[in-house]
Amino acid sequence: MSQITEVEVIDLRFPTSLSLDGSDAMNPDPDYSAAYLIVSTDAQPAESGHGFVFTIGRGNDIQTEAIRVIAETLIGRNVEAIIDDMGGFWKELVHDSQMRWLGPEKGVSHMAIGAVVNAMWDLKAKRAEMPLWELLGSMSPQEILDLVDLRYLSDFMSTEDALAVLQKAESGKPARMQKLRESGYMAYTTSPGWLGYSDEKLARLCREAIDDGFEQIKLKVGGNRDDDIRRLRIARDICGPDFPIAIDANQHWDADEAVDWLSELAEFDLRWVEEPTSPDDVLAHAHIQKHISPTPIATGEHCQNRIVFKQFLQADALRVMQIDATRVAGVNENIANLLLAAHAGVPVCPHAGGVGLCELVQHMSMFDFIAVSGSTEDRCIEFVDHLHEHFVTPVDVHSGRYWAPSTPGTGAEIKPESLKAFAFPEGPEWTGLADATIQPVPTEASV
Repeated sequence: MSQITEVEVIDLRFPTSLSLDGSDAMNPDPDYSAAYLIVSTDAQPAESGHGFVFTIGRGNDIQTEAIRVIAETLIGRNVEAIIDDMGGFWKELVHDSQMRWLGPEKGVSHMAIGAVVNAMWDLKAKRAEMPLWELLGSMSPQEILDLVDLRYLSDFMSTEDALAVLQKAESGKPARMQKLRESGYMAYTTSPGWLGYSDEKLARLCREAIDDGFEQIKLKVGGNRDDDIRRLRIARDICGPDFPIAIDANQHWDADEAVDWLSELAEFDLRWVEEPTSPDDVLAHAHIQKHISPTPIATGEHCQNRIVFKQFLQADALRVMQIDATRVAGVNENIANLLLAAHAGVPVCPHAGGVGLCELVQHMSMFDFIAVSGSTEDRCIEFVDHLHEHFVTPVDVHSGRYWAPSTPGTGAEIKPESLKAFAFPEGPEWTGLADATIQPVPTEASV
C-alpha cells in the first residue's frame, strides 16, 4: 500500500518564437509551453507519475494553477485505489460537482484534469513495467470499456456498439503488436510548413522530409491567398504530383471564405484541409465539407470533449479525426474518441508537435491499431522535430515511421535539468533572455 505524498507543478516555457517554429496564421509567435505535473508517492524505491498540458506561452500560468488546484486533492490518497480503477477516477474528477461548474467538460479545468489523469496513467504503466500502448493493448474489451464514460454518446454509439468495436479487434492483437514492433507506425511531418519560414527554407525542408522517408507533409495556410498558392506550388513541384500534401488553416476562415479560398487551392490535390474555421462550429465544418468534397476535413486538436467529437461525426463535419493528447481529459476520454471514430469508420490521425505531444499521442495511435480500429489504413501521426531532446525517453522517429517505445510509462517525463532551465520566469534560460517575447507578468509583490 502506498500514498501520494507530493505534487509539483511547473510553469515550463521554451522561447520558440525567436525562430518562428510553430508559427501559423492564428499564432504568429508561439512560445511552446507546458503546465507540468509531477505526482510522487511514498513507495520504495521512489516513483513518480508525470503529466502536462501544452500551451503556447501567456496563460500557461493559469493552466498551471488549475492543475495545482486539482492535483493537491490527491495528497494522502491511496495509490492502488486510484490506479486499479482508472475509469472511476476519471469520472470522479470530471463529474466533481463544484469543478464542473467551470466547464462543464471544457476549457482550462477540463485540460487540467487531463494532466492529472495522464500523470496517474504514467505511474500505473511504470508500475506495470510496460509502455502505455502495450498496457492498454493488453486489456480485455470489457476492461477497456470500463475506462470510458459513454454518457451523452448513446444516441450515436451505445454501450453495445462500443463493446462490439473492441470485440471485433480482439482477434489478431498479438500479431498486430508484433507488426507494430517490426514496422512502426506511419508519421507525417509539419516541420517544412510553418508560415514564418522563407520559400528557400520551405523548399529545403520539403526535400529533407522526402530524404528522411516521410510519405506526407503538411503546410500552414490562411495568412495570404497568393502566398498559399506560391508555397503550395513550391512544395508540389519538389514533392511530385502524387505525394500527399495536407494543409492547416488553424481556424482562420469564415465558412464561405473557406470554401472560396479552398477552391483556388484544389489544384494541388490536397490530402486534407485541417481546421478551416472555428473548432467549435460543427455546422460550419459540415458546410465546408459538403462544398470541398471529396477532399476531407481534418480537425480535433481544439475539440474540447467527446461530445463535440460525436457531433462532428453525426454531421459529417470531419472525415479525419485529430485527437490531441492534452486537450481533453486525458487517456480515458481519448479512448472514447477512438471508439467513436472506429464506430463511424473514420480514420484517426492525431495532432502532435508542441511540447511532448508526439511522445504522448503515439501511444494512443498504437493502442488504436492493436485494440480498437485494428487498422493503420489512411492513418498517420503528426511529427514535428521540436524539443524532443528535453525528454527522458524521446520519440524514436526515423525512416518516416514512429517506432514503438519500450520504456515503461507514457513518455511524459522531462529531464530535471530542462525543468530547471526553462521554468518561467526564474529559469536561467529566461533570466538570460533580455528580449524574450514573453515578459514576466507583474505580481502584487513586484509592483
